[in-house]
Amino acid sequence: MLIHIHIKDLAVVSSLELELGSGMTSLTGETGAGKSILIDALGLGLGNRADNSMIRNGCDRAEITIIFEIKSHPTIHHWLQEQALDAGDECILRRILIRDGRSRAFINGTPAPVQLLQRLGEQLIDIHGQHAHQSLLKRSCQRDLLDAYANHRSLISQTEESFQAWHHCQEKLKQLQTASEDRTERLDLLRYQTNELGSLQLHKNELAEIDSEHSRLSNIGKLQEITTLALDQLYDSDGSVQEILAHLSSELTVLLPLDNRLSSSQELLTSALIQIEEATTELRHYSDSLESNPSHLEQLEKRLQEIHDLARKYRAQPNELPKKLDTLNAELNAIEHTDVQLTALQEQLTTLHQHYLETANRLTRSRQKAAQKLAKSIVKILHSLGMPKSIFNITTTTLPEAQATRSGLDQIEFLISTNPGQTPQPLSKVASGGELSRVSLAIQVATIQCGQIPTLIFDEVDAGIGGGIAEIVGKLLHQLGATRQVLCVTHLPQVAAQGHNHLQISKQSNKKNTHTTVKTLQKEARIQEIARMLGGMEITAHTLAHAKEMLSNLQH
Repeated sequence: MLIHIHIKDLAVVSSLELELGSGMTSLTGETGAGKSILIDALGLGLGNRADNSMIRNGCDRAEITIIFEIKSHPTIHHWLQEQALDAGDECILRRILIRDGRSRAFINGTPAPVQLLQRLGEQLIDIHGQHAHQSLLKRSCQRDLLDAYANHRSLISQTEESFQAWHHCQEKLKQLQTASEDRTERLDLLRYQTNELGSLQLHKNELAEIDSEHSRLSNIGKLQEITTLALDQLYDSDGSVQEILAHLSSELTVLLPLDNRLSSSQELLTSALIQIEEATTELRHYSDSLESNPSHLEQLEKRLQEIHDLARKYRAQPNELPKKLDTLNAELNAIEHTDVQLTALQEQLTTLHQHYLETANRLTRSRQKAAQKLAKSIVKILHSLGMPKSIFNITTTTLPEAQATRSGLDQIEFLISTNPGQTPQPLSKVASGGELSRVSLAIQVATIQCGQIPTLIFDEVDAGIGGGIAEIVGKLLHQLGATRQVLCVTHLPQVAAQGHNHLQISKQSNKKNTHTTVKTLQKEARIQEIARMLGGMEITAHTLAHAKEMLSNLQH
């Protein structure tokens, strides 16, 4: 709901602050007072094309700030969150016009492109009249309104889900078909590669085992030399380590009776002697096992060369070759089973397509039924609004399957004829702004429980009517104001008197400047304004009594 407007240096407005409430608000004032400035300012704040000539004379810039309360509108909350522009229960739009530069726009304090402002504005306010924000002129909005009227939420959701499933399967099939076109050549390559890597028969730990064995055989001479030298120095030669340790251990044993503190040293020498003897035994066994095997070494080198050659060929580390083989085998298996997958996908696609058509056709039938009912209701209201010869149709044209959408197979369009003998035309081709406003009012009233846009503005909705019809218009707007916020710019007292709230727009001029002001009218001031609208500038006791009677009859 629109709760605050601030306009600065726009046209004849130097500075204007306006608080707005719920229900229907009547905006009145003399011709030329500047009622259209409010509508223009709202349009700019909602992303209309900026014209720097609208900046007040002598000023370099104009500003419009609009504040909405969106606590009761989760859809708008969600949209703002998706755009990372959410700021709680209020939404603040700001537009700045700069005389020597481009206009700037902000959503909740964040700079935003005008296109984003327009998309948000379409969800916040609908302006009916000779202005830009007329969502009812758009076929998509007409379809959404019909669906809301028919309570199609569940059916729309089913149609969207079936459409997405159908198209997802379609894309998957296209991808598989594209891949299968080159599959013969790819199959030949994969079969060759898997055969080549498979014939290598490289086991998991084989490479480490080969490296270890190859290292041993390549250094057999050095191993033999060092073990022979070790055996000689530890045991075999005169003055070996074993001989020295045995002699020292014996000497210390002799000295033990003289000083038993040598017992620990003697025991350590004895232990060392035992370990030397064990080491000698193991080295002798190892030395005896060493045997040169040139042919086996040659086989190992050939195997290593084969492994490293394939690793370079497949641009992989030698130990990654088994994993590479698994990957190629998986791809080969997938391609070899493409025909089976294609057949399964084609069958699935046929099923999903049929399910979409069944769901979309149910939606079409329901739309056709709802369209007739809604059109009758709108025609009835149009006749009461002084358009007795009007014809209103809602057409549901079934689209070719190639143009199927997530919203179904229907093109919805509202058509109207306001004159006898005239073929019904789309709303966008209705020439009279006043007629279009009344048509919009009739549609809004007929779908009063369905609308999603919280604020409706009717500009000059009473153009070309008067008397009893004007009173009907006022009552319909009052009725609409029970569930939506309605702002109505009007010249007719019968309409103005129906407002829950009343704003008077006036203009003051002096030799240098012209100012437009807006005043909230309370009981007595409102009687005076309604009386002025009834009788012109000269307000009589009769017009005052009439105005008072009109307001007293208003049931809030």
